[in-house]
Amino acid sequence: MSEAMTMTAIAPAVPGLWATLKEDLACVFQRDPAARSTLEVLTTYPGVHAVLTHRLAHRLWLSGWRFPARFLSFLGRTLTNVDIHPGARIGRRFFIDHGACVVIGETAEIGNDVTLYHGVTLGGTSWNKGKRHPTLADGVVVGAGAKILGPILIGERVRVGANSVVVKNVPADCTVIGVPGRIVDNRISGLRPENGINLDHNVMPDPVAKSIACLIERIETMEKELAELRHEPPPPDHSGQCQTCSAGDLCCEHEAMH
Repeated sequence: MSEAMTMTAIAPAVPGLWATLKEDLACVFQRDPAARSTLEVLTTYPGVHAVLTHRLAHRLWLSGWRFPARFLSFLGRTLTNVDIHPGARIGRRFFIDHGACVVIGETAEIGNDVTLYHGVTLGGTSWNKGKRHPTLADGVVVGAGAKILGPILIGERVRVGANSVVVKNVPADCTVIGVPGRIVDNRISGLRPENGINLDHNVMPDPVAKSIACLIERIETMEKELAELRHEPPPPDHSGQCQTCSAGDLCCEHEAMH
């Protein structure tokens, strides 16, 4: 058996256009508790309209009908306020929640079971031809307003926090937040539902608050050690009260961190 035949036998079958559209429609009910009926989703969900329009425009693009593909994409953008270049490669069960102000560039690649919220941009950082937009692996969730820029790779099951700006590669099973985006430790990321999609992207740690809390604990430890070296009584416990801050704002923050 030739190598080509072996690869054909091993590779999973790619569903047709109609089957793909049915999957796009079905995944809405898995990820949006507000979805009540198929008629409602088909008639009132701009994110679904944008995906359906892109599926058709992408087929035209691959067939060499570039202007009809761009014109159909333009009509979809006018209707849905979602701008997806017909050259973008999008996998199965793709869902854009709310579907407003989403931009997906020409060389962007999106895997299966990916979810984008409103205001997401998959943009480029160069005017040069070639690969200039990001690649999102399977199961990625991108929060509202996030920007993923450049030909970078976002690994499987990554969660990008709302309004984050990601410009570097992110390994699988990580959570990214901030400007610029940085990887943070998120223990909740290991707990995933049966379908492998975790929509709790709002449950984010605060690395800045954690760093400040660690510094405060370290200062308290050093003060106690210094008092022991001087043979002085340990500093009194002010229960979060800062000796140099009469306003007490830092005290409230310190108490909240602990």
